[in-house]
Amino acid sequence: MGQPLKSVTIVGGGTAGWLTAALLQAFGRKGKSGGKPLDITVIESPDIPTVGVGEATVPAIVRTLQNAGLSEREFFKRCNASFKLGVSFDGWNVDRNGKPISYINPFTKAPNLRGIELANYYLKYGAGSLDFVQSYAPTVDLIRARKGPRLNGKTEFDASVQFAYHLDAGKFSGLLTEHCTGNGVRLLRENVTSVEQDERGNIAALQLDKTGRHPVELIIDCTGFRGLIINQALGEPFISYSKYLANDRAMAVQVAHPDPTRIEPVTRSTALGAGWSWRVPLYNRIGTGYVYSSAHRTDEEARKEFLEHLGPLGKDAEPRIIPMRVGRNRNAWVKNCISIGLSGGFIEPLESTAIYMIDMGVRWLLSYFPDSDFPDPLRDRYNDLVDKLYNEVRDFICLHYKLGNRTDSQYWIDTRTELEVPDGLAENLELWRYNIVSHYDLPFTTLFDAATYNTVLLGKRVYENGYAKGEIGSGLSMDRKLWTDVQAHLRKTNLERVRRSADHHTLLRELRGESAAPKAPAPAFQVAQPTVPMPGFRPAGPAKVKIQPAAPKVDPVDSGGGSLL
Repeated sequence: MGQPLKSVTIVGGGTAGWLTAALLQAFGRKGKSGGKPLDITVIESPDIPTVGVGEATVPAIVRTLQNAGLSEREFFKRCNASFKLGVSFDGWNVDRNGKPISYINPFTKAPNLRGIELANYYLKYGAGSLDFVQSYAPTVDLIRARKGPRLNGKTEFDASVQFAYHLDAGKFSGLLTEHCTGNGVRLLRENVTSVEQDERGNIAALQLDKTGRHPVELIIDCTGFRGLIINQALGEPFISYSKYLANDRAMAVQVAHPDPTRIEPVTRSTALGAGWSWRVPLYNRIGTGYVYSSAHRTDEEARKEFLEHLGPLGKDAEPRIIPMRVGRNRNAWVKNCISIGLSGGFIEPLESTAIYMIDMGVRWLLSYFPDSDFPDPLRDRYNDLVDKLYNEVRDFICLHYKLGNRTDSQYWIDTRTELEVPDGLAENLELWRYNIVSHYDLPFTTLFDAATYNTVLLGKRVYENGYAKGEIGSGLSMDRKLWTDVQAHLRKTNLERVRRSADHHTLLRELRGESAAPKAPAPAFQVAQPTVPMPGFRPAGPAKVKIQPAAPKVDPVDSGGGSLL
């Protein structure tokens, strides 16, 4: 019989390391009835910087902050956070006249109407001048009005309209560090110089450059794409996704708000000639950058294109170039080591999944927490779940490219015609020519469900552009008067919600506890400061490690995917 583990060692800090520590601290074994609390140590190198990208999230971040015991008000103040109501995809597709399309993928889920997916009604009857999301949710109108997701004076974490956050990743890591160390997590600011393995191949100890040998029981690798333990010490292979996704480079920069009192509550993803540009508006500045394919642009060509996209704001900008390695480890859990965050893998940040994948990795670890024997069934189930999560995110990202219809650059043609499509997605894409997406079509969904897929298909207007083979929903009995009546009710209710909702900037100032006039904006440009290790980034620091042998109730205003009637 294995013995209960007494300690967990996390190698690497940043968002991955400290969020892991915070959740282990919140949910791990406590004293008394659970035995002695887990001893959690974070070993964070003082010499290895990280890269400042990845500042948008998904709605699960709200639960994460609550579970970790963090105050939302403190989070907003410390991390210069803002609200995110969804992602605006600009120019990824064109309409029948060749005009670029923009649509918003919201966090609000389309409801059913008497058991029938709302997308069926929208395709059959339309909604006048409203797009699909406007036909059921206030999200688009809130974003256009630069309104927040709640009324002034509401309690922390109020979610009457679904939201996520934009945050300063470096400051978020700092907040988590302070929170964890203040609650008993041990921090060692040292470099790992070598790794010691036992006769079973498990990691027995780490050699640190200041305090020497550090014994370990369970080790969590949060060292980013260095993969210090999982790849270098244990030799776990990395599986590239380059045959599915073309983008392998990025550049990042920070800019000032043109008007700091008008902050959009949305992440923007704008299609460019060889990839896409992100725009993440924080309270105090905007984070922006370009994710692109080196097969279609040199760094200098991409830089020129990106700065032209920024326009006057791009004057004197010096974006940081970031090589990317897209894919995942074959197994996230090997021996007594679990890779969480970028050490486990990376899929381009189109849907802001990085923090979510850290969160799920820790929660699954807690669900299948091992003893000193490290039983294979626990490890196997954990690896299976992580594999399914990566496939879920990969397939949804691939969908955006495969259903593109731009022909104005070779990049967009190639991403549609030359890249491989995962088998399950390929089968579904053929199926969805005859039927909208059903939850039966998706074998594993933690984040991207059928309603989200339908939002993308209808947002891209693929059915208007001849994607369908036959009439979608032809076997369904739909009541046009019911649809018209529901539309009138929803539109009235949603517009009233927008009218009553707080101005985004005003709401942010309230959450931050500010009453004075806004401060002057920061300088126009700052090179993005490191916050997460990125593939190909090799900062100064210790050499390669030496291995020593040995569902909520539905509100018609903001439906959560339930039924209206």
